[in-house]
Amino acid sequence: MVQLDFYGTLVAASLVLLLGRGLVTRIGFLRAYNIPEPVAGGLVVALALLALRSFDVEVRFDTSLQTPLMLAFFATIGLSADFASLKKGGRVVGVFLLAVIGLLVVQNAMGIGLATALGLDPLMGLLTGSITLAGGHGTGAAWGATFSEKYGLASASELAMASATFGLVLGGLIGGPVARLLIKRTQVPGCIEQEKPRAPKGFEQPNKERSITPFSFIETLALIAVSLLAGSLLNGLLHGSAFELPTFVCVLFVGVVLRNGLSALGLYQVFEREVSVLGNVSLSLFLAIALMSLKLWDLASLALPIFIILAAQTLVMALFAIFVTFRVMGSNYDAAVLAAGHCGFGLGATPTAIANMQAVTQRYGPSQIAFLVVPMVGAFFIDIVNVIVIKLYLALPFFAAA
Repeated sequence: MVQLDFYGTLVAASLVLLLGRGLVTRIGFLRAYNIPEPVAGGLVVALALLALRSFDVEVRFDTSLQTPLMLAFFATIGLSADFASLKKGGRVVGVFLLAVIGLLVVQNAMGIGLATALGLDPLMGLLTGSITLAGGHGTGAAWGATFSEKYGLASASELAMASATFGLVLGGLIGGPVARLLIKRTQVPGCIEQEKPRAPKGFEQPNKERSITPFSFIETLALIAVSLLAGSLLNGLLHGSAFELPTFVCVLFVGVVLRNGLSALGLYQVFEREVSVLGNVSLSLFLAIALMSLKLWDLASLALPIFIILAAQTLVMALFAIFVTFRVMGSNYDAAVLAAGHCGFGLGATPTAIANMQAVTQRYGPSQIAFLVVPMVGAFFIDIVNVIVIKLYLALPFFAAA
């Protein structure tokens, strides 16, 4: 076994990003279908490590940097959100949230229905529904433990981790192709490839050059650090209460308060361009570490019936994004970018959604509304509404009797 330390993992993650950039630049298929660079590079490395495992060689990474990078990314999302923009996006956020809730209901119905038809415990269907797909690894681990302890479902935690891994991979792969299909075949208004009608903002164009200075860098870094510290403290205060929220939601909330509080008091204006640079660096490194350290053999160990359920869930996600998300969001270019983002966190996680949207906007042009709506719904609302939907399903007769 080869164990890479902190520095070795950081070097590996950087090389993964460079590999992903090279692959997307040189392979027309990846570029045409808007596959995010961290996903392309990370999957190649994960597949290489899977091949090495067949020769009894296993490489392990120090993932201690992964969580801080994720939290730093969400801090920059919060620091990029001003109340004026949130007010403008209020109705759009509401409509998108309804579409997201609709998918949660469909995912659980699909999982339970297929599990029952295949002769499996309906709980396994629920575990391969919104718990692990929209919820991700964290939600999957929590509910897996509950299903094992309260309902006696064997290997629930292992199934949850494998399902969440499957979702993370597919969420990063189908978002770009779905957006390309909508843009090319539907000829949505407001999109002209390679033409940028306005200057991009925030996370819409991650490769756009941005002027920074050492002092402004330190100022922005300090804001991110305060968001991480205060968000972690807030999470600790809420732990065990009825208002308990994931740490990244608390960090994002602190970022929003900092940005708007300092602005309202006339003390400081957040440097948006620099916030987006640091946010994109954090996002790229987080995804690189997450994807290159995937244990793909967990997917290979999935029983055929579970694999069938997850494959069906992927198809349902793509169809839902095309026929529901895209249409209810206005059938325009912004709706196409939102559909790509929905694929990202509908199967994987919010960082995957942002990467999907960046891959699309980098090619076709910016979409400010998409980068306003998806982080809000994917960070603030998805975990809350997902818990409500899951508990409503668990209240059904065949679960209540268990």
